[in-house]
Amino acid sequence: MEELRGDCKKSSTPNAPPLPQPRRRISSRKGLVLDGKPLRGCSYVAATTKDLWERMFHEGYRTDVTINTDNGGVIYAHASILGIASPVMKYMLKQSKSRGRRKPISVRGVPHQAVRAFIRFLYSSCYEQEEMNEFILPLLVLSHVFVVPPLKRECERQLENGLLTTDNVIDIFQLSLLCDAPRLSLFCHRLIVKSFLVISSTEGWKVMKQSHPMLEKELLESVIDADTRKQERLKRLDQRKIYLQLYEAMEALVHICRDGCRTIGPHDKVLKEDQPPCSFSACKGLETLVRHFAGCKLRVPGGCVHCKRMWQLLELHSRLCSEPNECKVPLCRTFKERLQQQSKKDEVKWKLLVQNILRAKKLSGPSFFRSSTDVCA
Repeated sequence: MEELRGDCKKSSTPNAPPLPQPRRRISSRKGLVLDGKPLRGCSYVAATTKDLWERMFHEGYRTDVTINTDNGGVIYAHASILGIASPVMKYMLKQSKSRGRRKPISVRGVPHQAVRAFIRFLYSSCYEQEEMNEFILPLLVLSHVFVVPPLKRECERQLENGLLTTDNVIDIFQLSLLCDAPRLSLFCHRLIVKSFLVISSTEGWKVMKQSHPMLEKELLESVIDADTRKQERLKRLDQRKIYLQLYEAMEALVHICRDGCRTIGPHDKVLKEDQPPCSFSACKGLETLVRHFAGCKLRVPGGCVHCKRMWQLLELHSRLCSEPNECKVPLCRTFKERLQQQSKKDEVKWKLLVQNILRAKKLSGPSFFRSSTDVCA
């Protein structure tokens, strides 16, 4: 016997090639690996193949597993398919003690039809849309518990594309936190913040308030933060609108003093009656202000509200103008010379105002004061 064993282990021919070793096929995250090399190739799954897997599930040919569900429901399946499709199922089958020729496992806590739709997906990756609409929450839980990423992704996609509503968003939000679905929880959170008044009156919110008060507190804080950010954003938009209006007033002032507009302009320029319409929206209001300023007897700072506004516009222009010696806007050079006499506090205030005006204009379009030729002719 020992001699025979030696003959089996070592060939009698000295130059004979070694006996071939069995080819080992293992699996990896990237796919199948054969002899240390990943298997590559093209794949096409025909409809007949899916039909074959569907028949295997529905007909239950030579099944060796019984899945017990709530209300006494039983589903027959194949251990080899369940084990490959779900590592959790594989472990449960290893731990199960056979009763007869079938191994029993139990899936409790979800409707029988939801479990059946789940097992069908493990076979063929198919499902009925009506079942998905009705059992989307149990299917999401089952896909997470039994580690079936394709079904989990499909449940998330279905929810993001229409099945997520104000009525079920609270339940789905809690499940997304439990099922490690950050993208889905983000979608839920956005919907809750957007439709808070409607969602806070649903039954799901009332149940969450009783069972998870800390989660309700976090959602309320996020809603308050979102509302605060919205108010701040609206405030910034209003401020930017004011800065743009001031910039347009500066453009109109330069236009009136340099070129003239309709019935008002520099004293050395003849205005034409048939000149084209003015393109500066602020000209109409500024024209009235300039006429008042020219004829007002209280034309001193603080003496007249309208004149005070005109003085501020003239000073603002002087801070934007880069060539006061050539500028035709009245008092432009005078205000430039008075800058050194102002207090540091006033200087900081005016610089901040000029920066905000130029920044607002930069965001909305090209700056009228970007070069000296645009302002002073």
